Amino acid sequence: MKQIDLENWKRKGHYEFFHRMDYPQYNICMNIDVTNFLQFTREKELSFYYAMIFASTTVLNQIENFKYRIQDDKVVLHDKIHPSFTDMDKNNEDDLFKMVTVDLTDDIETFVRIAKETSENQTAYFAPEKLVGRDDLTYITCLPWISFTHISHTISLNNNDSVPRLSWGKYFQQGEKIVLPFSVQVNHALVDGLHVGKYIEQLQKFIDAMA
Repeated sequence: MKQIDLENWKRKGHYEFFHRMDYPQYNICMNIDVTNFLQFTREKELSFYYAMIFASTTVLNQIENFKYRIQDDKVVLHDKIHPSFTDMDKNNEDDLFKMVTVDLTDDIETFVRIAKETSENQTAYFAPEKLVGRDDLTYITCLPWISFTHISHTISLNNNDSVPRLSWGKYFQQGEKIVLPFSVQVNHALVDGLHVGKYIEQLQKFIDAMA
């Protein structure tokens, strides 16, 4: 992690403009084509959810703007971002989810195995000891029951909150393709629509290449 020299940062003007806002967050929703990626996960007998967490976080790390964070009104650049995701607790009948945090690995099969084991072994719904002092994360959730067209997130009105939120819903047939509702929420002080566009383009290429 390194601290950004704001005075000489090319983004200084954009950062200061949006950082003044009470709510500098914005959200973009779109559909992505998961036809080939879904087939890949089925052939490899991988959880589609954990595999998608791996893919979406891996590509997030390919674009620098998604690794910036605001800490006490200073900007830092993390070396690597890791996923913190919701998962249903299969060991109870209360229909409650838990938050699971796993370090990103370089291999999809290894990551899926670790994510599954970590989730199964975590008994607490929330494990704050894994999150205290950390913002080298992306928050991820999935609504596999709904093919949404828009989604919003609970959030504190803190303009320093700069952890990206990734979400997706229930995939569905669209012509000959299977598409997935996908959402990206970011802090505009650090990430513009251009970067979200690049992210979606690179994510599509990444999951297509896995097939």
